[in-house]
Amino acid sequence: MTRQSVAKFGLGQIVRHRDAAFRGVVIDIDPSYAGDPAETGEASPDQPYYQVLAIGPDGGFVAYTAESALEHDPELSALSVEAERRWFTVDARGRHAPLAHAIH
Repeated sequence: MTRQSVAKFGLGQIVRHRDAAFRGVVIDIDPSYAGDPAETGEASPDQPYYQVLAIGPDGGFVAYTAESALEHDPELSALSVEAERRWFTVDARGRHAPLAHAIH
Protein backbone atom coordinates (compact mmCIF):
# COMPACT_ATOMS: atom_id res chain seq x y z
CA MET A 1 0.00 0.00 0.00
CA THR A 2 1.34 3.44 -0.93
CA ARG A 3 1.38 6.00 1.84
CA GLN A 4 0.39 9.52 0.87
CA SER A 5 1.37 12.53 2.89
CA VAL A 6 0.12 16.09 2.82
CA ALA A 7 2.69 18.86 2.82
CA LYS A 8 2.58 21.05 5.92
CA PHE A 9 4.15 24.05 4.13
CA GLY A 10 3.21 25.58 0.80
CA LEU A 11 5.08 27.19 -2.06
CA GLY A 12 6.14 30.68 -1.11
CA GLN A 13 5.84 30.13 2.63
CA ILE A 14 8.62 31.44 4.84
CA VAL A 15 10.07 28.73 7.09
CA ARG A 16 13.06 28.24 9.35
CA HIS A 17 15.22 25.19 9.91
CA ARG A 18 15.06 23.95 13.48
CA ASP A 19 18.76 22.99 13.72
CA ALA A 20 20.67 24.85 11.03
CA ALA A 21 19.23 28.25 11.96
CA PHE A 22 18.54 29.41 8.43
CA ARG A 23 15.38 31.06 7.19
CA GLY A 24 14.06 30.80 3.68
CA VAL A 25 11.16 30.47 1.29
CA VAL A 26 9.72 27.17 0.05
CA ILE A 27 10.27 27.01 -3.72
CA ASP A 28 9.49 23.32 -4.44
CA ILE A 29 8.00 20.29 -2.69
CA ASP A 30 8.51 16.55 -3.18
CA PRO A 31 5.99 14.16 -1.55
CA SER A 32 8.94 12.06 -0.27
CA TYR A 33 12.73 12.06 -0.51
CA ALA A 34 13.77 12.15 -4.18
CA GLY A 35 17.14 10.41 -3.73
CA ASP A 36 18.49 7.26 -2.14
CA PRO A 37 16.58 6.76 1.16
CA ALA A 38 19.86 5.76 2.85
CA GLU A 39 21.05 9.37 2.43
CA THR A 40 18.41 10.89 4.73
CA GLY A 41 20.16 10.00 7.99
CA GLU A 42 17.72 10.07 10.89
CA ALA A 43 14.99 11.82 8.88
CA SER A 44 12.35 9.55 7.40
CA PRO A 45 12.37 9.48 3.58
CA ASP A 46 8.56 8.99 3.69
CA GLN A 47 7.69 12.60 4.44
CA PRO A 48 7.57 15.71 2.29
CA TYR A 49 10.93 17.25 1.36
CA TYR A 50 11.26 20.90 0.48
CA GLN A 51 13.62 22.99 -1.59
CA VAL A 52 14.08 26.13 0.47
CA LEU A 53 15.74 29.22 -0.93
CA ALA A 54 17.61 30.55 2.09
CA ILE A 55 18.75 34.15 2.18
CA GLY A 56 21.71 34.94 4.42
CA PRO A 57 24.20 37.76 4.87
CA ASP A 58 26.50 36.19 2.27
CA GLY A 59 23.81 35.62 -0.37
CA GLY A 60 21.41 32.79 -1.04
CA PHE A 61 21.52 29.01 -1.32
CA VAL A 62 19.00 26.22 -1.89
CA ALA A 63 18.59 23.60 0.85
CA TYR A 64 16.78 20.28 0.37
CA THR A 65 15.17 19.63 3.74
CA ALA A 66 12.81 17.18 5.43
CA GLU A 67 9.51 18.53 6.71
CA SER A 68 10.36 17.36 10.25
CA ALA A 69 13.34 19.77 10.26
CA LEU A 70 11.26 22.83 9.36
CA GLU A 71 8.88 25.07 11.24
CA HIS A 72 6.74 28.05 10.33
CA ASP A 73 8.62 31.34 10.65
CA PRO A 74 6.29 34.05 11.95
CA GLU A 75 8.98 36.71 11.47
CA LEU A 76 8.18 37.68 7.90
CA SER A 77 10.60 40.57 8.27
CA ALA A 78 13.47 38.07 7.93
CA LEU A 79 13.64 39.09 4.26
CA SER A 80 14.79 42.56 3.44
CA VAL A 81 12.82 44.59 0.91
CA GLU A 82 15.84 44.33 -1.40
CA ALA A 83 15.83 40.51 -1.14
CA GLU A 84 12.10 40.35 -1.82
CA ARG A 85 12.47 42.43 -4.96
CA ARG A 86 15.48 40.48 -6.16
CA TRP A 87 14.13 36.96 -5.63
CA PHE A 88 10.33 36.98 -5.24
CA THR A 89 6.90 38.18 -6.10
CA VAL A 90 4.74 38.79 -3.02
CA ASP A 91 0.96 38.66 -3.06
CA ALA A 92 -1.48 40.65 -0.89
CA ARG A 93 -1.46 37.87 1.74
CA GLY A 94 2.34 38.02 2.08
CA ARG A 95 3.04 34.73 0.29
CA HIS A 96 6.35 34.65 -1.56
CA ALA A 97 7.11 32.88 -4.84
CA PRO A 98 10.25 32.87 -7.00
CA LEU A 99 10.11 35.49 -9.74
CA ALA A 100 9.97 32.71 -12.35
CA HIS A 101 6.80 31.15 -10.83
CA ALA A 102 3.32 32.57 -10.48
CA ILE A 103 1.66 32.49 -7.06
CA HIS A 104 -1.35 30.15 -7.14
